[in-house]
Amino acid sequence: MPEPFLTIAKNTAFEMVIKKSRFICQLGRINSEEEAQDFIAQVQRDNRKANHNCYAYLVGDHDQIQRESDNGEPSGTAGVPILESLQLAKLHNVVAVVTRYFGGIKLGAGGLIRAYSNVTTNAVHQAGLVQRVIQTSVAITASYAQHDQLLYFLKEQQITVADEQYGVNVVVTIFVDQDACDQLIADLTTRFNDQLTIKKGQPRNHEVPYIAQS
Repeated sequence: MPEPFLTIAKNTAFEMVIKKSRFICQLGRINSEEEAQDFIAQVQRDNRKANHNCYAYLVGDHDQIQRESDNGEPSGTAGVPILESLQLAKLHNVVAVVTRYFGGIKLGAGGLIRAYSNVTTNAVHQAGLVQRVIQTSVAITASYAQHDQLLYFLKEQQITVADEQYGVNVVVTIFVDQDACDQLIADLTTRFNDQLTIKKGQPRNHEVPYIAQS
C-alpha cells in the first residue's frame, strides 16, 4: 500500500515559552515554493523584532522541494529539527516558521533542537491532519422504477449522492474512491442485472480527517 498523502487540516499557530524564550510555530498549507516563500515573508514582516524566524517546508507529492533555514541560530539547531518534525508526521505541502523571541537564557545546541522540534510537533497536533483521497465521479442512469432501489444500495455502501438529474430517466452522480470504483461498478452491474448505464467521469481530490493507526 502506498503512503497516504497527508497535510494539515488548517493553518495554525502554537506558542511555547522555554527558559523565558518565546517560540511561536506558524504552520501553513501551500501548493508551491512561491506560496511557501510568501508565507515566510509575511511571518517575518509580522515579527520584525524577533531574534529569529527559522523555517522549513515541503512541496510536492513526493516532497520534491525541501528547504530549511536556521536564520541565525547555530547551524543545524533550528531548520533541520523543524523539517524533521514535518517529515516525521509524513506531511506534504506544508510550511512551518518558528519565531523566537530570546529571553536572555541560552539553551545550548541540544536545548535549541528540542525546542524547535517540540514546538513544531505541537503545532502539527493542534492543526490536525487530513488525508487526500483521489475519487472518481460516476454517473448512473436508472429508470424511475429502479431509483429507490439504487438509493437504498448506495446508502448501504455509505455513498453520498452528489447530484440527481430528472428526465426520461434519473441520472445519479456519486464520487467513489478511485481504488474502489471498479468493484462498485461491478457490484452495481450484478445487483441490477446489467440494466443501469454507468459512466466514469473525472477524478477529483477529496480530503478526509486522518487519524493515525495505533
